[in-house]
Amino acid sequence: MSSEISTDAPASGSEPLQPWQLFTLAGLLGATLVVFLARGQSPAAVILLSLLVFAAAAVGIAAVKTFVSLTGTAPAGTVTQVLGGRTRAALEREKALVLRSIKELEFDRAMGKVSAKDFSEMSARLRARATGLMVQLDAGASYRELIEREVAKRVGHSGPAQRDSVACAACDTVNEPDAKFCKSCGAKLEAVS
Repeated sequence: MSSEISTDAPASGSEPLQPWQLFTLAGLLGATLVVFLARGQSPAAVILLSLLVFAAAAVGIAAVKTFVSLTGTAPAGTVTQVLGGRTRAALEREKALVLRSIKELEFDRAMGKVSAKDFSEMSARLRARATGLMVQLDAGASYRELIEREVAKRVGHSGPAQRDSVACAACDTVNEPDAKFCKSCGAKLEAVS
């Protein structure tokens, strides 16, 4: 008998079960079990017990996310993409916190509160995280491009006619088209019409 479904190996496109999926499934199964075992109870008691099971599943998901972030290892296949302003702002906030943590760790080491071994381990982890955040922030479009796209989308046209970059006559530095002064030497740029 031939079968289309094979249980020997997972399909090439299938991914392993993620922790949040496991806890969601456990919550659904637990709530179903509560409904079957709570026969003869009031509907309010069954609903409260089901909500309790879902809350326990949510706590499990939060615990797994916390422990994964503490170990510094992300599950395979998780890639954070900069999707919008909120994500960028969150990444910048996290970068500032990581950089502040590095500074505090260095201060604690200088004060003798942290051993050399602990300092090297924590510093390496924090610096790797900071580097990853900076790479993510740099991978996205520049602020100018994001702002121009947002303005064009809201206004409804392709935007104002753009002129070429302006070169400074004094130092030959290339400046933005709307610059009035050179970003390198500070000389006043000549207006180009």
